Amino acid sequence: MKLEPELRDRFMAETAADDRPAAQVMRELMRDYIDRRQKARDYDDFLRRKVEIGRRQWDAGLHVSNEEAEAEAAARRAELLRRIGEADA
Repeated sequence: MKLEPELRDRFMAETAADDRPAAQVMRELMRDYIDRRQKARDYDDFLRRKVEIGRRQWDAGLHVSNEEAEAEAAARRAELLRRIGEADA
């Protein structure tokens, strides 16, 4: 791995100030980088699958308009509020 001398010197100074071996810190940084990249790939895969499912549902006609979804949600809210009102009575 090639590093600029100034970057290497500053890194070595900081690890020495923390009384930690530079190699240990580098391993931690590498593991953290690998973990972040894996999580990003996993999320991208998850999102891709969700989009594919949505597209298949759309193609199969298994969708509702925004207006229909809002109307259904409003009806559910009204029903829940009615039940709460009955329970309080």
